[in-house]
Amino acid sequence: MVRGLKENSHQKPLTLAFVYSGEFAEKVIRNLINDPSFCKTCGLYCDHCKYDVYSHVRNIRVAIQLPESSQLPAFIDDPEKYLPKKLPKADLCIASGIHKDLLLELPHVIKKAEMQGLIIPIEDFTEVPVGLKRQTAEICQELGLESSFPKPFCSLEPSRNKPTISRFVKELKIGRPRLEITTDQRKNQRIIQSTTVKQSAPCGSTWYIARKLLNVNTEQTVLYDAIAKAHHSYPCTATMAVDPEIDEPILHMGGFIIREEVEKALHHAENAS
Repeated sequence: MVRGLKENSHQKPLTLAFVYSGEFAEKVIRNLINDPSFCKTCGLYCDHCKYDVYSHVRNIRVAIQLPESSQLPAFIDDPEKYLPKKLPKADLCIASGIHKDLLLELPHVIKKAEMQGLIIPIEDFTEVPVGLKRQTAEICQELGLESSFPKPFCSLEPSRNKPTISRFVKELKIGRPRLEITTDQRKNQRIIQSTTVKQSAPCGSTWYIARKLLNVNTEQTVLYDAIAKAHHSYPCTATMAVDPEIDEPILHMGGFIIREEVEKALHHAENAS
């Protein structure tokens, strides 16, 4: 059985604005709103493990799709021409896949909309190279905006000095995956009996991986193979090219993260039994 947690909060909902190009942000949005046509990875074996468990559709104020970088000039002198002239008031902006010159101008646009922070997920280091990341972070700091550049998006965790971005993780249960697992002893083998998704990767892969871990032997080789197969099959959207900053493909980083979290959950289950 795969389960998720329903939680109620009396706090005013965190509001989001998406400014994006490409398919990745759409995948995140569809996971956030829990679009019933989104996750088809289990095919005929779908047991609707995530549907009716949550929906963050009311948190999203706007999602604006910009032209792909390939459709724009290599260098843009007037980025405001291509960016929305006005955004609705929201707490946090998530930007993905947009032209480098537009990304540098975006903090000024969201500041005018009275937003508190900017998340720029890095699934492909060619879209946000180290220099661009540093420049954007400096602009955000000058404007008094929180900023985060999770690489990959499923590495995002709360931070004491970033309260608005921390709310995104804590309230929407989105960021670095967290699982709760129960096991059963069967014929001298320790088998995963149930999984509870406590916090999901932004792309929604945690739900699929949790489903694929049911009845899997916890012996390390078997377990690692099952996690890797599910992670690739979902599939992970991060690049397989080696990122020079971390000397590792970002897709591998996503795989290491979910593997670590499964091991943590199993260790907790073992200590609790």
